[in-house]
Amino acid sequence: MQNGHSILIPILFLFIVGCQRQSETTDGNLTIWPQFRGSNCSGHAGEGQNLPVKFSTTQNVFWKTSISKGYSSPCVWENHIFLTGCDVNKKELSVFCLNRDTGTMIWEQVIPVEKVEKQNKRSWPANSTVATDGERIYVYFGSVGLLCYDFVGEQQWTVSLPIPKTRHGMGTSPIVTGELVILNVEDKNDPKIMAFDRRSGNIMWEQKQPSLSKLPPESYSTPVVWNGQLIIYRRGEIVGHDYQTGKRIWWFNTATCGGSTPVIANDILFVETYAMLGEPKYHVILPDYVSLVNQHDRDNNLMISKGEFPTDLAIVNRPEMGGSYGRKPLKEWFKDFDTNKDSLLDKTEWEKTVDDLTAFYQEHGLVAIKLGGIGDITHTHFLWKVIEDIPEVPSPIVVDGNVYMIKNGGIVSCIKADTGKLLFRERLGALGPYFSSPVVADGRIYISSRKGIVTVFEASNKLKILAKNDLEAEICATPAIVDNKLYLRTEEHLYAFAN
Repeated sequence: MQNGHSILIPILFLFIVGCQRQSETTDGNLTIWPQFRGSNCSGHAGEGQNLPVKFSTTQNVFWKTSISKGYSSPCVWENHIFLTGCDVNKKELSVFCLNRDTGTMIWEQVIPVEKVEKQNKRSWPANSTVATDGERIYVYFGSVGLLCYDFVGEQQWTVSLPIPKTRHGMGTSPIVTGELVILNVEDKNDPKIMAFDRRSGNIMWEQKQPSLSKLPPESYSTPVVWNGQLIIYRRGEIVGHDYQTGKRIWWFNTATCGGSTPVIANDILFVETYAMLGEPKYHVILPDYVSLVNQHDRDNNLMISKGEFPTDLAIVNRPEMGGSYGRKPLKEWFKDFDTNKDSLLDKTEWEKTVDDLTAFYQEHGLVAIKLGGIGDITHTHFLWKVIEDIPEVPSPIVVDGNVYMIKNGGIVSCIKADTGKLLFRERLGALGPYFSSPVVADGRIYISSRKGIVTVFEASNKLKILAKNDLEAEICATPAIVDNKLYLRTEEHLYAFAN
């Protein structure tokens, strides 16, 4: 039997190494951006960065290089930039490394696959951002699993994982903490968080996640780290897990689909708990069955076929997104409402449809949670909540005591981090959907719309827009900031912008 000291020493060692490895990305180092949104997903650059405010496809371009399509963000370690891509037609995934000074390709590894992970039409099979510990890189593709390469492109290990079943395609990214690589695998049939040994790829532990609603489990969030805990944001809850074992330490229940990634400041967790019908202005007014039949039953059989179903009814209407992004016709879900599969909706099926949809009218919001609790902390550690104009995908950012969030339509909100007081909510004047998350350097926040407009504004109590820069291409990836340069990915290029 081992004595207490022999057990305690390796545990303490792993915890100390974990803290040291995490601190390596929080010491203001100007030449690393080792994972999605940099240090602990915060979006913060090191101090003293001198980035250009104004830039374009020709202005303040340090270099520009063509790359394969993907939505993963740049991962930077000293002179290396790591990215992923996918050629859907060829069924080829790619991992590649660029020289940070010149943008030239150092190496590329192509991974052919038999089947490409299914995505929604606005996503792509190369969503996940590479993570690195300065020795190796760790890459996740839903189509393959988790892969590890060294800095010269030699594959070190691979863990094959089943293609996850999700609504939109996997959006999470791996992180490295201590000796572990952590991956949030929210397959709707087998949701879990997994920990791998960073050197060998061996699975050290995995923690199954419960299903909390009649909807399937769902999460597109990247884990964040606090005080030896891994924090996972998923449908219906935010959870703190023990770093060494995966055991659930605490949980906070909330209406959400787990789309963005939380941020931490001063031991407070800020989470955008978005739900598709989470605000009254998004609620759909549905007719009763008699009205539906009276208006649309053209063949007078007292039932509604798909051809008769009205096209102006929408499950959600978000005009701020523009075009097809903002409107989801209810007719697209006709086969789900037709439970007996006779291609007709009867009174019982329609009334169940109305009941099911109105059940999703649950209040969402930007939530502030005091960290440090155990068990169910839904009520005990709740600090405040802002319930309007909550982003669907972009993560929040905390700067100098304020929380900023950006939603579709270019609506930016600024909230006091300690009280939840709204300081301003205004439009940036850059319309359309937003998938990229904000980053900050030298008191300036950079945020990209999917339409390719990068807005720069001051981090202050009032909105002061400094520039709106049009890159004339789609932007879904979040930028990286390293060594006085902004590394920004468009649909087909990676730019390095510098003064």
